[in-house]
Amino acid sequence: MNYTLVLLSGGVGSRMQQSIPKQYMLLAGKPMIMHILDKVDKIEEIEKIIVVCAEEYRVSLNMMREQYGIKTPITYANAGESRQASVLSGLKMVETDNVIIHEAARPFVTVDDYKELIDCPLENAMIGLDIPFTVLKGHDKVEGLLTRSELVNVQLPQKFNTKILLDAHKKAENEGMKFTEDASLLFYYNPEIPIKIIKGKDYNIKVTTRMDMLTGEIIYDEIFRRRK
Repeated sequence: MNYTLVLLSGGVGSRMQQSIPKQYMLLAGKPMIMHILDKVDKIEEIEKIIVVCAEEYRVSLNMMREQYGIKTPITYANAGESRQASVLSGLKMVETDNVIIHEAARPFVTVDDYKELIDCPLENAMIGLDIPFTVLKGHDKVEGLLTRSELVNVQLPQKFNTKILLDAHKKAENEGMKFTEDASLLFYYNPEIPIKIIKGKDYNIKVTTRMDMLTGEIIYDEIFRRRK
């Protein structure tokens, strides 16, 4: 079974307060996005990559893929005004029956993570992790209790049937519904379709702030560099 990877790289990194988006900043001496593309390039089931990004960064990305020897074909889709719109933009270009969604700000996914996702017999699956801390419902005061054992920390990558996810995205767009990730969007419109949760890893963080970048350097040193 072949897949297309839709890699979301449209964020501007405003919380990082840097001149370039975080996904192009160096992590362990390498652009963050290249940590992902380098791993994806080793997975034969992924036959194509669609990078959703602003047009101004495509020349730089082409230079990076040459520098790091990325062989998997890459095409580009326009980033939307929201994450949801960017996913839809990428989905419209997918030609395979199955798609994997990932974010360029999650550089610590491994080749084994992708393979476990792909090997899952269900066509819709996600990486998720138990929530290790107590959570409550509320804003400026406690308004209710949440059962931690019933909650999941959503991670990526996720895989889906392309047509089913695309149809769900179109419904959400038409209805003005907003979602922050795709498993919840698919479930909202198709609750009868099972979505497998594959246990994730605590270091598969999303890099958003400058503190995350510092944490990311530690993760790389302690986990990835030690593997080499």
